[in-house]
Amino acid sequence: GSWLLVWSVTLLAHTVHGCPDKCLCHTASKTADCKNRGFTEIPARLPPEIQILQLQNNRIWRINQNAFTATPLLKILDLSNNSLSSVAPGAFQKLRYLQVLNLTRNMIHYIENKTFSFLPHLKELDLSSNSIIRLPETFGNSTGNITLLSVKHNKLQKMERILLESLPNLKVVLFKDNPWQCNCNIFGLKLWLESFLYRGGISDGIICSAPGIRKGKELLKVPYELFGACSMRTAPVQPASSAQHGPEPRGSPKHGHHHHHELGAGGCEPKARARPASLRHAIATVVITGVVCGVVCLMMLAAAVYGCAYAAITARYHREQPGPGRPHGPPGRKEPCDSSL
Repeated sequence: GSWLLVWSVTLLAHTVHGCPDKCLCHTASKTADCKNRGFTEIPARLPPEIQILQLQNNRIWRINQNAFTATPLLKILDLSNNSLSSVAPGAFQKLRYLQVLNLTRNMIHYIENKTFSFLPHLKELDLSSNSIIRLPETFGNSTGNITLLSVKHNKLQKMERILLESLPNLKVVLFKDNPWQCNCNIFGLKLWLESFLYRGGISDGIICSAPGIRKGKELLKVPYELFGACSMRTAPVQPASSAQHGPEPRGSPKHGHHHHHELGAGGCEPKARARPASLRHAIATVVITGVVCGVVCLMMLAAAVYGCAYAAITARYHREQPGPGRPHGPPGRKEPCDSSL
């Protein structure tokens, strides 16, 4: 009888607070435990005062636009190990107090621009163990307080440098187990990562998957010389690239060379070979010019020597000729030519 009374009180408390049937709501910890319940959508009738919502290990495949309108105080949201393939921009925008968002072990393929807008207190964003092939240039407005970002175990080949620069408070970034393409598309990320580590940031590093000669190597250990041709080649095409792709600046290493995605994994490699050919032509021109100048200088020197010798012989001849009309100049006139000769 006492057990039945406790159960009734507990059920009444849950009903008063509007806890979904399959969930356990803990008033003291302000937690709604809805994990392992077979949900396919965010459950309705959640208590408005909860701060922790556990939804891991369900089959949630979509998040409606107003899914979290009734729970504005959430600080921790765990959606790991579900069936999400995409996240609609603005799906989380009502959660202005959210600090931790866990989206690991889903089936997300890409993240749209401004997906996480209006989450000014968000500190940890975990996107690991998905199938993400592309990240945007910004996670959204008011996301500058993110301190931890994990994109481990995805299918990323590159990452926009401008995205990382929009997160000035980052302390930890995790990159491992992605097929990173270490060509000119990733040059901006290399520059950012070096600066991030220099400032005391923590990262697990980037291991190249392609091209073949760099497979297995750390991006930070790839010499700058291998990126020099790419960065020089892409600089002049910035205006055309920007015009082609709209207002997003993508024509310089700073912005990750996003416009090279049409070129595939080896985007800049074939065009980078044009640089040595131009260099060879330049060197050949310099050599030929040097040879021509040298020959001209030798000819001028020979002409000067010949002129001095001829003048000396002529002066000696006139000095030896008798005659009253011979000029009586100083005998040392020919010394300058003689000495130079």
